[in-house]
Amino acid sequence: MASAPERARTAPSSASRPPPGSGISAMPKHEFFVDMTCEGCSNAVTRVLHRLGGVQFDIDLPNKKVFIDSEHNVDTLLETLKKTGKNTSYLGEKSAQ
Repeated sequence: MASAPERARTAPSSASRPPPGSGISAMPKHEFFVDMTCEGCSNAVTRVLHRLGGVQFDIDLPNKKVFIDSEHNVDTLLETLKKTGKNTSYLGEKSAQ
């Protein structure tokens, strides 16, 4: 019986959704504007998001955008980003493709 879960984990191609823990996100990706001007600003974003936990994110410093995959609601993510002290706004949901 122990081999059945291993087989399911190693053959996700037959599933329509990625298996939990696969590293492939089925969560919505949210896009935020954060008024970041330097690497210190992006480090502040990284710090508050790591503290929140349960997020995967990408920071686009030149365009002052943060893309977050998370099961947290938008309000929680926005309030967390505001802890950086930077002007922050929610731009919308992006497809997770």
